[in-house]
Amino acid sequence: MRIEDVTPETMRPVRRPWLVQSWHDLAFLHWAVPPETVSPFLPRGTVPDTLDGVAYVGLIGFRMVKLGPLRGPGIPYLGTFLETNVRLYSVDDRGRRAVVFLSLDAERLLPVLTAQATLRLPYKWSRMSLEKNDGVLRYASTRRWPGPRGARTAFSVRVGAPLDEPTPLEHFLTARWGLHTRAWGRTVHLPNEHPQWPLARAELLELDDGLLPAAGLPAMTEPPVSVLYSPGVPVTFGGPAVAAT
Repeated sequence: MRIEDVTPETMRPVRRPWLVQSWHDLAFLHWAVPPETVSPFLPRGTVPDTLDGVAYVGLIGFRMVKLGPLRGPGIPYLGTFLETNVRLYSVDDRGRRAVVFLSLDAERLLPVLTAQATLRLPYKWSRMSLEKNDGVLRYASTRRWPGPRGARTAFSVRVGAPLDEPTPLEHFLTARWGLHTRAWGRTVHLPNEHPQWPLARAELLELDDGLLPAAGLPAMTEPPVSVLYSPGVPVTFGGPAVAAT
């Protein structure tokens, strides 16, 4: 099996749009872990994606803006909300690199219910906030439903200078052109496309996280090995295709 390259540009342009959205004010926190730590959480037909033999766990906070169907303009209110996700990185039998979400906390109930019902994505309804002040962003989330009720996170970052050329690790953690999930007895792959990330390194000022343990991962006792910020990109998702049964 040949694994596709890590590239900052879209690997496979989406031919038939299924969803549009924009991601704004993203903070990427990542920890290095052994591949065997993440293997049990990946859907059937996928294995951990690694860089130099190392796997990664991500905690990402951002604003989802104007989520909507097809190539439409997006939904202004219900399609705009805060989100924080816990994610891993996977490769399927066709060599496609992707993201696997262990949880996606969001502040709008309707998108949570829709994503749970259609693709069995582990969306959670949460109280959330994002504060921005002089280059410092603070993300906070407390879970409402489903459980574990009260699972929370709070972290803040100070944005640094823009990156002219991200490192191989920074590309590996952000240049992802699809997601894998287990739905209706099958592992499915959803491709996405967007412009190259505008990235900046960031300084972690505060971290009090319970979302990683709530997802079943071990608590991370060391600081993250990578902290990045992006002002965001517009994104188009294609429809799901079967990756494994």
